[in-house]
Amino acid sequence: MGKGSWESRAAAKRAETLNKIRPEWRLSPQDLERARQQRDITGPFIQQFLNEDEISITSMTSAPILEALGDRKLSAVQVATAFCRRAAMAHQINNCLHEVFFDQALERANYLDDYFAKHDKPVGPLHGLPISLKDQFHVKGVDTTMGYVGWIGGNLGVSDPDKTHKVESQIVTELLSLGAVLYCKTSLPQTLLFGETKNNIIGQTLNPNNQNLSCGGSSGGEAALMALGGSSVGVGTDIGGSLRIPTGFCGIYSIKPTSNRLSYRDAANTNPGQDTYRSSLGFMGTSIDALEMVFKSVLGAEPWLRDPSVLPIPFRKDIVDSYLSRADSKGNAKSGEKPLKMGVLWSDGVVGPHPPVLRGLRVVVEALKKAGHKVVDWEPPSQERATTIIGGFFSADGAHDVHSHLDRSGEPLIPDLEDGFKLKTPAELLKYQDLTLQGLTYEREYSDYWNSTESQDGKISTFIVFSQRLMYVGQIVDAVLMPVAPHAAVIPGKFYHGAYTDAMNVTNYSVVVIPTIRADANNDVFDNSYKPLVDDPALYDKAPVGIQIVGRKFEEEKCLAIARIVHSILRSSL
Repeated sequence: MGKGSWESRAAAKRAETLNKIRPEWRLSPQDLERARQQRDITGPFIQQFLNEDEISITSMTSAPILEALGDRKLSAVQVATAFCRRAAMAHQINNCLHEVFFDQALERANYLDDYFAKHDKPVGPLHGLPISLKDQFHVKGVDTTMGYVGWIGGNLGVSDPDKTHKVESQIVTELLSLGAVLYCKTSLPQTLLFGETKNNIIGQTLNPNNQNLSCGGSSGGEAALMALGGSSVGVGTDIGGSLRIPTGFCGIYSIKPTSNRLSYRDAANTNPGQDTYRSSLGFMGTSIDALEMVFKSVLGAEPWLRDPSVLPIPFRKDIVDSYLSRADSKGNAKSGEKPLKMGVLWSDGVVGPHPPVLRGLRVVVEALKKAGHKVVDWEPPSQERATTIIGGFFSADGAHDVHSHLDRSGEPLIPDLEDGFKLKTPAELLKYQDLTLQGLTYEREYSDYWNSTESQDGKISTFIVFSQRLMYVGQIVDAVLMPVAPHAAVIPGKFYHGAYTDAMNVTNYSVVVIPTIRADANNDVFDNSYKPLVDDPALYDKAPVGIQIVGRKFEEEKCLAIARIVHSILRSSL
């Protein structure tokens, strides 16, 4: 391995990242070996390396953290220190970070405390809240590698010997203006276009809940960090399930907005010129509150004024309130109010969900029905068609963009991607245009099917009194429940089916993901008609199961409200 080889550059980067962790925060070789032998490294395992105050702070979700900061029960420095230390522990036992800039974060936290003391008010609604970033977002003075060895030492693939890194992503500028503290950037897969998290710089990031399984991808490092308590909220992206898959696999929460609701300006990306189906910037968190607070705050910064691709749609609290008013605090349908009408996709018709995922769906559906809401089967246009369409766009350039970045260092594709990213002749213009028409046709067909759900209940668009209950007819489906994948997490190297998420990128629909149950080797068994491609009940035991709550374009507020209702129902029933 020569001094200038890609292997040596990757090794040097790994060492540099570890060396940025304070010596007193470094774990012993014995502790690291114990972590490797542990199935579940969340909760008590990682907390043994923290003091009581750090455990208390990092166990809080975003809303209580902000409340404690606003009431001056906690300082920004206290909060930042706790999350930086827990993130440091998380990385050492899970390999979930690409960049750490804890010193920069603590300097920022100190500034925020001084500002609060001097002006008697916070900088903004996210004052002092630590926020982690997927390694696509540029922070001044910090590398952006996006998993490419050739990007080490700069960003956008351009060497920066002075390490000043002038570029700053718009979302970073907005978060800082709102008072956030940024402290780390999380791992992702080489190319971004993979449902697991592996690259030649840091290797693989596994699932902290069950290290036999993958954390998902491409926003896998974000999800793993949150599962380990090293972040309460962070920023990720999604063009084929990249927010939703790791969210479901790691047992947290996320929102994938319609693209163009938030700004992608000055963020790194694969195939940046492919603009037909845009990647969505979204948020991951340890609570629904976290998603709503950051989403609302960023929209309050009016991102459309700086990024012309963002539609000028402020946060619509009235939509949230209108949906929440239809249920009580436990999620039960209120008497006199229209109950929710939810669709449920039991299978995409190609790869059926394995037992834990199917049980998770059933638990949610039964709880919704018991709470007085309506659930109908969802049988849309083939979601496998969406995978074919979006895959055509991903491969249209013949993998030339990916190989241009690999060639900067001479690194190879990771084995999982060798077949899918071989260099080819780019698609011809007419074929690309035909692919675009296929996508537009699919969008229309999916929308038409959604509209058709109104006629399932009859043609009267009002309510009738029947047996002292209000029964609504002619009601269109409010949102759709569906798996994030056919499996609860996935055995590393075995991710093979993305149709459950791809369709929501082709349609550009809004989605919130919430956790439901965990796999149980004793209860999750196959019926005789199911022929699994990959399964091992003991291996999957205790793996989280998430579900997608899907709305239509620009229905993020509706999805957040319905997610709260569903979550309340689940808490009351489980």
